[in-house]
Amino acid sequence: MSSSFLVEDPLIERLTPELDALSTPFWTLGALGALHIGRCVSCGYYNHPPTAWCARCLSRDIAPAPVSGQGIVLSFTVNHQQWVPGQAPFVLAVVGLREQDGLRLTTNIVGCTPQEVAIGMRVEVRFIHRNDVYYPVFVPAPARNLKS
Repeated sequence: MSSSFLVEDPLIERLTPELDALSTPFWTLGALGALHIGRCVSCGYYNHPPTAWCARCLSRDIAPAPVSGQGIVLSFTVNHQQWVPGQAPFVLAVVGLREQDGLRLTTNIVGCTPQEVAIGMRVEVRFIHRNDVYYPVFVPAPARNLKS
């Protein structure tokens, strides 16, 4: 995989998430260059958004675990509304991560024009370091990384 970090954020302004004991690993472990999702130590189920107990077995033994960062665009919209003057249109998408059916992340698709984004498009994670957190965004996956 090429560099996990992007230099330029597609958003002029980006809200800073509220960091707490549950969400901090998700927002900060991108510094390691990999997306981390809470995973149940007891049954192996990934839980996102971060939660204190497993949605499958109700165990409270959840720990951040790295995932491949590979996914597929399940849904998207192109935002044209300029909430901030000068903001270019950007893509807001729901990406299904390959590790588990139903494991989804709402994110931005970058590294291509909004017109190039399509449902079913294979993507991989990158990070934008801003506001002392690592925001996961996704770029089109190169053909060599296509794995089912």
